[in-house]
Amino acid sequence: CVHTENCFVPISEIIAIEETEFNKKQRNIGRWQKMAKLHAFTVYYVKKARNHRWRCSDVTFWCVEEHLCNQWIQALKELLEMQKSRPKHLLVYINPYGGKRQGKRIYEQKVAPLFSLASISTDVVITEHANHAKDNLFEVNIYKYDGVVCVGGDGMFSEVMHGLIGRIQKDSGIDQNNPKASLVQCNIRIGIIPAGSTDCICYSTVGISDPVTSALHIIVGDCQPLDVSSVHHNNTFLKYSVSLLGYGFYGDILKDSEKKRWMGPMRYDYSGFKTFLSHHYYEGTIAYQPAKHRHGSPRDKESCRTGCHICKKSEKQLAEQNKEHGLKHEEGEEEWKVIKGKFLAINAVSMSCACPRSPKGLSPAAHLADGSADLILVRKCSRFDFLRYLVRHTNQDDQFDFPFVDVYRVKCFQFTSKLSEDNESNVMDIGKKRFGQFCRDHPACCCNIVNSTWNCDGETLDSSAIEVRVHCQLMKLFARGIEENCKDEAANSQSSIEQLL
Repeated sequence: CVHTENCFVPISEIIAIEETEFNKKQRNIGRWQKMAKLHAFTVYYVKKARNHRWRCSDVTFWCVEEHLCNQWIQALKELLEMQKSRPKHLLVYINPYGGKRQGKRIYEQKVAPLFSLASISTDVVITEHANHAKDNLFEVNIYKYDGVVCVGGDGMFSEVMHGLIGRIQKDSGIDQNNPKASLVQCNIRIGIIPAGSTDCICYSTVGISDPVTSALHIIVGDCQPLDVSSVHHNNTFLKYSVSLLGYGFYGDILKDSEKKRWMGPMRYDYSGFKTFLSHHYYEGTIAYQPAKHRHGSPRDKESCRTGCHICKKSEKQLAEQNKEHGLKHEEGEEEWKVIKGKFLAINAVSMSCACPRSPKGLSPAAHLADGSADLILVRKCSRFDFLRYLVRHTNQDDQFDFPFVDVYRVKCFQFTSKLSEDNESNVMDIGKKRFGQFCRDHPACCCNIVNSTWNCDGETLDSSAIEVRVHCQLMKLFARGIEENCKDEAANSQSSIEQLL
């Protein structure tokens, strides 16, 4: 670290060192104006501001002795070379169509210059169609890169994640269609440059959706392990999820919003209001295995932050399990719990799912890397009560403090809708399948919707009956979690680093 009276500037947060040439205008300052020749170098470093925002700042040091200047440059560059976690070669995928179609401009104007400054070489692929990045990751030599960067929203991240995890499993001979398979950990980190309609994953792992901040986290080589949930139906792999699996309310919003893409990001507000008014509930059965071996509870007041002790403990447990059992999947001894009922929403989250509108997220105490998910069940209630629950997402009140809301920390769960159960158990219910069920709770309507859609990280799943298993720390991000007390250091960091020489 560079230590001064006011603050520390860690070597890990220095971006680059460059030799600097002074011109006449620069030299005409104070006591240096009579000097014949000056030798200087510039230090580019991370300056932390409010709300977890990072910026690249710089300070220039000068002296009259060329030898002394070169010694400083050499010493600092050697220290930077010792930062082995820093990437040197990245594969970059840019979605030019996501969000407000600004992905290419954001990368070229805000990110590429920083990568160049940090001497990071890149291979850039501009995606041309859906699953372009995913398919490409099965073809390229991914092992020559230090990481993969996606420029876009949550959908773009999901595509890159599926391609990278799928490629690792294929190369390792793992069958993804086996819901009980122990997946091979993906050690190639993914970086997210937010440029989409929704940037929930970036916000929940960095604390802000800002391209420059994310680029700097990539440059300094941050690493944040992340749990990944696999979703199966009848021994067939469907999707991976890292944020939200939502059935009912959030599934209906997504399904309706997909028809209104022409509205842009506003479609989520419109579909959300429409779905709230419709107030559909769904019958089904949920079976889950509690994460008893994990520490912490969804009702904890403590949130997952940088250096989280619960996630660190899970990392040690995972390493011990891999050492003892290799890739063999160990079935837990915990018994399955079964819940039947009518639900307005069934949500399973592997992270807080925080966003600017909901700073605490759907489950404020959810952990990024503890090998568990928080299963939130919102039972049938009145519109007014459901509105009270939704409003709790936007404030500091306990959003689980309702009699119609249950939350469990689980390591796996299964869901079967009432319609699927009826179809499997009674082949005589042809009329029920063809004409729907009479709605006893809404007599004016004789065609209650019996199945919703699963919202898997912003993508729809056709199967209502699914099996979900959480894989502890399956992948890694260029992030460090959300830092505590990230205050504005702009006032003193500039002056303190200038005291280095």
